[in-house]
Amino acid sequence: MAQAQKITPRAEDFSEWYNDVIMQAELADYSPVRGCMVIRPNGYGIWELMQRALDDMIKASGHRNAYFPLFIPQSFLAKEAEHVEGFAKEVALVTHTRLKATGKTGAAAVMPDPASALEEALVVRPTSETIIYAMFAKWIQSYRDLPLLINQWCNVVRWELRTRLFLRTTEFLWQEGHTAHADEAGAEQEARLILGIYRKFAEEWMAMPVITGVKTESERFAGALRTYAIEALMQDRKALQAGTSHHLGQNFAKAFDVKYQTAAGGLEHVWSTSWGVTTRLIGGLIMTHADDNGMICPPRLAPIQVVIVPIWKSDAERTQVLAVGERIAADLGAAGVRVTLDSRDTMKPGAKYFEWEAQGVPLRLEIGPRDVAANQVMTARRIGGKTPAAMNGLTEAVRSALDEIQSTLLGAARDRREAASIRGVTRDQFIAFMKEQGGFAYGGFCGDGTCEAAIKQETAATVRVLPDPEFRSTPAPTTCMWCGKPSKAEAVWAQAY
Repeated sequence: MAQAQKITPRAEDFSEWYNDVIMQAELADYSPVRGCMVIRPNGYGIWELMQRALDDMIKASGHRNAYFPLFIPQSFLAKEAEHVEGFAKEVALVTHTRLKATGKTGAAAVMPDPASALEEALVVRPTSETIIYAMFAKWIQSYRDLPLLINQWCNVVRWELRTRLFLRTTEFLWQEGHTAHADEAGAEQEARLILGIYRKFAEEWMAMPVITGVKTESERFAGALRTYAIEALMQDRKALQAGTSHHLGQNFAKAFDVKYQTAAGGLEHVWSTSWGVTTRLIGGLIMTHADDNGMICPPRLAPIQVVIVPIWKSDAERTQVLAVGERIAADLGAAGVRVTLDSRDTMKPGAKYFEWEAQGVPLRLEIGPRDVAANQVMTARRIGGKTPAAMNGLTEAVRSALDEIQSTLLGAARDRREAASIRGVTRDQFIAFMKEQGGFAYGGFCGDGTCEAAIKQETAATVRVLPDPEFRSTPAPTTCMWCGKPSKAEAVWAQAY
């Protein structure tokens, strides 16, 4: 690890704290390409575990993985008007296939070869609806081909002006699912199914509680009929859209002429969905759990769940404690625990503790000569608490501790969210809440876009979701908290990333 630097306290500057945690935990670094990031092994290890868990859940629900090209003909984006309008300002284009030397120096030493200009520019994938539906039109002929359930893991490029590690970068990693169905009910069921999978992953793996619901018209995905989302609340009381599932209706099917022959012999356009989560989830993980000492990683997503730190003063003690440490590491590894033995003799134990705490390792086992003599180890939880544990039955004790840490993190995050939420807000309460504290504000909403825009203009808050029944207030609000007109739905507002 690079030389330790002080982490800015959250209360002093949350943005600086966030960056400091990333750097100290060696999760990512800034790339020479503006707006892009390098995901370092510690950060990529988290993404691999996220990917593995989500991939299993997606496949268990009947989907299969495929891969589609990075480059999309520019004309494809023009086929769905709302879609191209939504992404027009973010796309990167490939216009030439090679460079030529100019005889100059520096950056001007090469230039695009005019003779290599493409007849049609290629868009670097901002999302894959257009090229996937061009392929669906080839693959789908009959109702027997439906539903077609496809997912892909890939990178995308959206040209961002203001970027932030993990949360918003020009290039990022994600999974994007695309499905085709025979009717609207099938597409709606699919969109809801995936929303439930995302919630399950966020809460059971990330220990990050979320609320679910539908987006307003102004917040839905470009080209979608409806957009559903999971929304989480970070420690600075700002919301994070952590995943979206879109019911696309027949918009893309009509644009790309994706039809199927019905059982009765007629032709119908398919109904479709798309959905995705990104490496933004790592940013959510950080802002949900980390503290002023660095990263805190839920055990289920920790690349290293347990670190063993042997303590010695003499060569004889070193030999003794390392032998015990190696045996414990082997036992834990055999039981499926991701464990490492820190046998470095170039660092003192205290420096090792600091390093592993900054990286967010959930559980540390300390073994010194006295512990060996007592047939025990000292366990230290990253979330706090230090107790001895007998070597006999240690594997079971470690598993139990990891489970407790996972559930404690989820409970603490849920408690923070509820403490930062208010219900039944009036207009004056809402303005004060957003100005002074922030958080989730529940209130009646008339559904008028002009009302929604006025709220955003004055408070910087947006409707995160019109919440699902589980999250709605009782009794339901009857008037819009902003204009006083009859309420069409309850809304959850927050300032957001």
